[in-house]
Formats: sequence, C-alpha cells, structure tokens
Amino acid sequence: MEEKCAIAKDVTELIGNTPMVYLNNVVDGCVARIAAKLETMEPCSSVKDRIGYSMINDAEEKGLITPGKTVLIEPTSGNTGIGLAFIAAAKGYKLILVMPSNVTLERKMVVLAFGAELYLTDAAKGFQGIIDKTDEILQNTPNGYILNQLENPSNPKIHYETTGPEIWKGTGGKVDILVAGIGTGGTITGAGRFLKEKNPVIKVCGIEPTESAVLNGGKPDSYQPSGRLVFSITDNVDMDMLLVIHIKGQHKIQGIGAGIIPKVLDTELLDEVLPISSEEAIETAKLLALKEGLLVGISSGAAAAAAIKLAKRPKNVGKLITVIFPSFGERYLSSELFDSIRNKAENMKFD
Repeated sequence: MEEKCAIAKDVTELIGNTPMVYLNNVVDGCVARIAAKLETMEPCSSVKDRIGYSMINDAEEKGLITPGKTVLIEPTSGNTGIGLAFIAAAKGYKLILVMPSNVTLERKMVVLAFGAELYLTDAAKGFQGIIDKTDEILQNTPNGYILNQLENPSNPKIHYETTGPEIWKGTGGKVDILVAGIGTGGTITGAGRFLKEKNPVIKVCGIEPTESAVLNGGKPDSYQPSGRLVFSITDNVDMDMLLVIHIKGQHKIQGIGAGIIPKVLDTELLDEVLPISSEEAIETAKLLALKEGLLVGISSGAAAAAAIKLAKRPKNVGKLITVIFPSFGERYLSSELFDSIRNKAENMKFD
C-alpha cells in the first residue's frame, strides 16, 4: 500500500492543529486545571494566521479577488496583517496594510519582510485614523479590496470549523470553560459557538483590558460620545456596527481592547468578560516564560491571568479550563514586556 505523503503542498496547509499543554507552575491556589492552546505555533506564530487564510480563501471562492490582479487592503493592529502578508506572498497578491504607529517594531518588520506595503497612522487618532487612511487608500487603488476582519463572517467561521473542533478533540470533550481575548471577536465567537453546540453547559469567558472595559459597560478615557459612525469603506455591509472609539493607547495589551464592539462578536455567547490590567498581563506573560517555558505575547499573559482567576474560584473545582494563547513572545521584544531584559542584553559586555 502506498504511503501518504506528509509534506504540505504549501504553507497554508500548515495552519491549525496547534497543540495544547497544561500549565503546571503558575497555578498555585487553583482548583481547576488549565490547558493552553498554543496558537503561538502557527506558521507565522499567531491565531490570526487562521483568519488570514479564511478571509482570502473565502473571497477567492466567491470570485471577489484574483491573484496578480486584486490589491488586498486591510486595517490591522499587526497580527492579522502578518497572517494576511504571508498568505498574500504565497498566493501572489499585492497587500497594503494600515497600522497605528504604536504597534511593535517586530510587527512592522515582519509584514515588510513578506513584501507588504505598510502605512502608519497617528496612534492619537485611534481607530478613526486607521479607517480614514484605509478609505483614502481604497479610493486611490485600482482593483483594491478590503477584507474587513471586523465584519467578515469568514473570521468566526474558521474558528467554528477548526479552533473549536480542535479544542473539543484535544480535551476529549471534557472542556468546561473556554477563555479567550476579544479583539475582532472572531476567535471566541466561532470556537465558543462550536463548543456550546457540543455541550451547552460550557462557559465562554472573554477578556478585555481593565483600562478599556467596554464590554463591562465602561468607556475608554477618550471616546466619541455619538457611539455610531458610518464608514465609507463598509458601504457593502451593515452600517449599524456599534463603535466606541479608543483614541489614546491607554492600555498595552496589543491585539485586544480596541474600544469597539465588533460586528462579528456574538455577545450572547459570552457568559462573562474578565477585565485584566496591562500590568497584570505583562507580569503573567513574564511568569509563563520563567516558570512554564512558554514565550508568549502580552495578550497571552492577559488570557492566562484570566484563566488563573477562574481556576481559583471554588465553584470551578475539578473543571478543565482551556485558554487560547494567541501569539508568540518574539513579536513583542521591543515592547514593555521585555524592557528590563532588553536593556540588560543591550548593555552586556564580553569578558
């Protein structure tokens, strides 16, 4: 019998099926077990690889985009841009990304390495600044196409089809609580919906920064009081997306807590949203490296901190909590997460 070749046809076939691992050394006082799903081990080191593939593949299947002709355009805080950039490179698309200027140096460098064209906006202008620049680029780019991760249904769809089933299979159907950060809302919506369909008593818990706890009824320090905006780049979608604009970077947990309630987020699936401070997220991420050997980003630190809080509640004794670690720590080397050791490394002398 001929053996099946295990070599992937291209890099897109490497997306998904990420491993899970128990946390063992940061769980003092916990009465529940915590298993982390390591999206850090995607081809480009983040959970956003999944939606990068899903959005491009879905648009291709619908005949909306064509390699070598269509110019893909996307506003992003970084990881989605990277997920799009490596797939665009593999498929032959030109890609234009718009990011706030305060994203890490690593994110800028990685998208440029994949050949993407990058525009930065003033971080003080918040989400509106990103949208305005994206709209300007679209108006001046023939064959331009915006994938629109905030409203694209293929965002939660890929997590419903892959991330959720992987968690169910990886835990042998024993998962009791899902914990995930809320950025676009795609991960927690897709995976959460799948798991609740499998077992309605599973709890789905989101995470947002304490400093921007919009889903808990709070408001960022600076916001647009009107609450509703109409963007020309979303003329082809529902215009009633509720927005609270996050003007200043009050928190340091890149990838979540943009101060908006995205269209793709199904808030009805959420049993709880835990606020985690930037300081707590950073310190927990440091502990994961030092005690678990897991080098993760700040949002993974926030996710772990939330999972640990849940695991300490007496009512969760004996339960299994699955937490999603969305990105790898090397993408944050220039951020506050590694300030102390970066300074130490830069000032080291040879003997």
